[in-house]
Amino acid sequence: MLKFVVALAAAAALIIPSAALAGMSKPEVALLAQMNKVRVQHGLGRLHYDAHLEHAAEAHTREMLSDGVFQHGAFGSRMLQFDVTGRLAGENLAWGTGSRGTARGIVAAWLASPEHRANLLRPSFTRVGVGDLAGAFLGFRGARVVTADFAG
Repeated sequence: MLKFVVALAAAAALIIPSAALAGMSKPEVALLAQMNKVRVQHGLGRLHYDAHLEHAAEAHTREMLSDGVFQHGAFGSRMLQFDVTGRLAGENLAWGTGSRGTARGIVAAWLASPEHRANLLRPSFTRVGVGDLAGAFLGFRGARVVTADFAG
């Protein structure tokens, strides 16, 4: 198991600039690495860490956990509140436990949903922020709740 964790960290470091790693948790780094792996497999450029999107995504994930709701809410207002720039923005949400709460499980679920797949594989999205937190959610202990905010 330790070899897998070390290999994952090394792979993530190659994809994500080290300066961005300081602003992301290990689950967020793993999720970004998985998203970028899928994008590269589809001939797309990698998503790059954006601090404004990261703050917006983390705030939304915290709000969903504390309120016990799973919804996008006032997405446009949130993008303005966190000074997100760009001509286009989008958002994917996920939550799960066990294998469905892993980076691989979350990205697989997004790929299986036409709307989420479109956001993940949109060529014009070049930046992302990820909020990935664990906690009790909708009656499940240890659930992972995720917001991924995209912009381009």
